[in-house]
Amino acid sequence: MAIEELLERAREARDGAYAPYSGFSVGAALETADGSVFTGCNVENASYGLTVCAERTAVATAVAAGHRSFRRIAISTFDDTATPPCGACRQVLAEFAPEVEVYSEAGEHRMMWRLDELLPARFSRIFAGDDEGIRASGPSHSERMDV
Repeated sequence: MAIEELLERAREARDGAYAPYSGFSVGAALETADGSVFTGCNVENASYGLTVCAERTAVATAVAAGHRSFRRIAISTFDDTATPPCGACRQVLAEFAPEVEVYSEAGEHRMMWRLDELLPARFSRIFAGDDEGIRASGPSHSERMDV
């Protein structure tokens, strides 16, 4: 799928966002390794902590359909500048695709990052005591200093 088509799917998802508190509507379109696309929009809640981001909605929908490998994600907002995923969304994406390509648009402004650039030292199972887990990018345990 061309990136323009993926961005169009993100725009369509954005139009379904429920953002009465922030006014910040977001749509996401996540492309899996096999080319399937799953979309999501942000859904806000009066109890702000219960708000769900568009990126995590798309990931959850893809995972529920059996997908675990992602190629890229497109994000669309009405903001003045292209916005990367929030920290929580970065961490959730990193669980499945630490090198996923992230495309973001706001009007004519577009940006592209790799997730490992946005989240260079992600949390992984290794930090939770699982030595068989996926190691985070960045320093290994032996190189870290506890201060």
